[in-house]
Amino acid sequence: MKKIKIISWVLGILMLLLVVGFIYSTFFRPIYGDRSNMLGLIIFGLVLGGVIAYLIFKLVNVQKSASNTVTSSHTVVESMKKVFKIVVAEGQLNEVYNYENTKKLLKFIPSTKKALVIVRAKVLIGYDIEKCKWEVDEANQKIKLLEFPKPEILSLDPEFNYYYFEDDLFNFIGRKDLQKIQGLAREQVKQAALQSGLMKIAADQMRTLLTEVVGANRWQIENLEKVEDYKYLPESEPLLDEVKAEEVHIKPASFDDL
Repeated sequence: MKKIKIISWVLGILMLLLVVGFIYSTFFRPIYGDRSNMLGLIIFGLVLGGVIAYLIFKLVNVQKSASNTVTSSHTVVESMKKVFKIVVAEGQLNEVYNYENTKKLLKFIPSTKKALVIVRAKVLIGYDIEKCKWEVDEANQKIKLLEFPKPEILSLDPEFNYYYFEDDLFNFIGRKDLQKIQGLAREQVKQAALQSGLMKIAADQMRTLLTEVVGANRWQIENLEKVEDYKYLPESEPLLDEVKAEEVHIKPASFDDL
């Protein structure tokens, strides 16, 4: 960058000298006979055009070099293992949550911050076949289910959109609040998925799959009713235990709040 500045200054001085010389030779230098300064004018025009073209070329190159974007990434594989999991149901959950956090200044002045969060999550429900236990009776061509797991969330991919924030000077929303909001909202979506009809759909799909696979080989399956046990008991939100000293509310809201 310094070299370009020096060159620009030198070219500017040279161009100034050329301009001064041209003006002197055109208006102040005495002319004898019919001799004109047309040749000097042409040479001066060529030199001036070359200088301008060079400066424009340098300016374009500097802008291109300044706009270059360099990116780098490093991928680290922490672990790899074989799994046997089957996805049998997929759901799209859209939820709107009101988040409120209240602190009391001097133990009696309330200070509240609020946020309206829109969560859109794609949920994949399936089974971990490694948790299954069964007995095989090859003589009678029967399979007896001993233990069969409940359907579980194999993938939860949420997107968070914050509709508005409301805070004050003594209780403002920071990075930790955003992390807390995302954790609470994710837990709410997880519980909603476990209590939704996706569990029944997954159980019906697995029952149909087992029946068709075993029946295609002319085998029979026993204790198929174990697949019907798909319900989860409601769980408390573990993240709320970390903020017992504060008054925190996160609850579903209707789209009328928007």
